[in-house]
Amino acid sequence: MQLDVVSDTVCPWCYIGKKRLDQALAMHGGNNIVLAWRPFQLDASIPEGGVDRKAYMEKKFGTERAKEVGNTIRDFGAAVGIAFRFDRIERSPNTLDSHRLIRWAGTAGRQDEMVDILFRRYFEDGEDIGARDVLVDAAAEGGMDADIVRDLLAGDADKELIRREDMTARELGIQGVPSFVINSKWVMVGAQEPKTLVRMFDKLLAKEAEEAASAAQ
Repeated sequence: MQLDVVSDTVCPWCYIGKKRLDQALAMHGGNNIVLAWRPFQLDASIPEGGVDRKAYMEKKFGTERAKEVGNTIRDFGAAVGIAFRFDRIERSPNTLDSHRLIRWAGTAGRQDEMVDILFRRYFEDGEDIGARDVLVDAAAEGGMDADIVRDLLAGDADKELIRREDMTARELGIQGVPSFVINSKWVMVGAQEPKTLVRMFDKLLAKEAEEAASAAQ
């Protein structure tokens, strides 16, 4: 079963969804599930270099609503072991380069780990994951060749590919993240509870096995 997780690196619900997915895979065993992370930019209009996060969030939600949203997310995060520290985050970055890094991590077999690293660095450490020196450091932490990543980030490698994948997600009808796309056919939206994901895995894997058995007869 192919499981594509469509997410953005500055989406707190995606971080919560990642932790819940990790729990689901541990419960299930993850057998016969091929996992890949796919890009989605919640706001591609943010310029390179990012914008002031406090002003951005207040403009988007309003001051009081922004606080309420933050408190709700912190509560859900704590339940899965995330210590959200929104007070440490100074910039809302453009996430294109972070998605490029995640893609490259996939070629090194470190994609899932890189997603975790970027989420932690942004939401818990308050680092600017739009800054290339931060991304290079994250690559090194994830066991990638920092010099190669630095050179790639300096150019345009895979920028258009990331934009096309983002557009493909939207063409599938995805408007919010995280979204789970199974075998390029079924889409489940939102940070699902682990038990819900396990039930989905069991049902679809059983269906695959049944179809394979029928084809073999």
